[in-house]
Amino acid sequence: MFHHTYFSVGYTAIKSMKEWAKKAILASGALRFGAGSQPAGTAILMYHSVLPGPEQHADLLGGIAHSEFQFREQMELLAREYQPVSLDGVVKSLRSGEPLKKRSVVVTFDDGYRDNFEVAVPILNHFGIPATFYVTVDCVENRRLPWPSRLRFAIRKTKLAAWTDSHAKTWKLDSDSSREETFATLCSDCCRLSGEVQEDFVQRVERNLEVSVPTQSNSFMMDFDQVRGLVRNGHSVGSHTMTHPNMAYVSVDDARQEFVESKARLEEQISTPITHFAYPCPALSPHWNARTVDQSRTLGYDSAVTTNSGLTQSGDNPLCLKRLRPTKTADGLRWNLECAFAGRAV
Repeated sequence: MFHHTYFSVGYTAIKSMKEWAKKAILASGALRFGAGSQPAGTAILMYHSVLPGPEQHADLLGGIAHSEFQFREQMELLAREYQPVSLDGVVKSLRSGEPLKKRSVVVTFDDGYRDNFEVAVPILNHFGIPATFYVTVDCVENRRLPWPSRLRFAIRKTKLAAWTDSHAKTWKLDSDSSREETFATLCSDCCRLSGEVQEDFVQRVERNLEVSVPTQSNSFMMDFDQVRGLVRNGHSVGSHTMTHPNMAYVSVDDARQEFVESKARLEEQISTPITHFAYPCPALSPHWNARTVDQSRTLGYDSAVTTNSGLTQSGDNPLCLKRLRPTKTADGLRWNLECAFAGRAV
């Protein structure tokens, strides 16, 4: 107990010292001064969900949700200290060769959660910040959570102490760490699948683990009227595939289906051209490659964002843009942005 307490206190002290050091560096203006010698770049931020109490849904969403309070603080920061711009404007600049705006930031959301429309959009509108929302079409059409959430919930909530998978390998489920290891393996298998084959895989796991997500979890996803509402509120909509596979690991034909069908369904539903795409990164690396870039260009997309970390800069290929993951605090987001604009790794 003594050793545990000692190291816990030590870790807390070190963490506090690091936070103090970051605040001191930010207050000194050193990072902003350093950014002056760097070429202009745009930070594309990647959000997922914004909820009043995200901790209540950790078994479904893991750590991808921000609290409403956190998100409002971060948007206030962007409006006050940076230049929020639209993805359309950034892509236009990249294609025309025009310089990007200094300290510019794009806000994006992945998956298509209902809270994007109900919670995030009012905050974005209040601060005058445009955003792009990437929709996983099958999840919206069928009102069901993306498959990583369903597998996470099944693994965390099953009452079984062990489970034998389809490869005849037995996994222990007697600790949090063993469950997370099993979840990671399931994700590595499932991300290679798409369409009905993927759904069959998820349902089989749920049956074997004797648990599935609660019926009310279907309300987590937007419906198409809300997707249309995003556009009515001045935001843009893009595709996040049909069924959220790793596009670099599915076949050429399956990747084409994900590109084409999601674009067509969205255009039919919202009567707006779909020219933006976001690559899912559910498991394994890479999550995009030269083949998928060529496919996206051929199939009519003007841009595609990845989860590779970094700024977008003049000369970048609009079909494989980098993004930054926001932290859970406004101070953390400011630190990451200032580091990125100063040319430092985040």
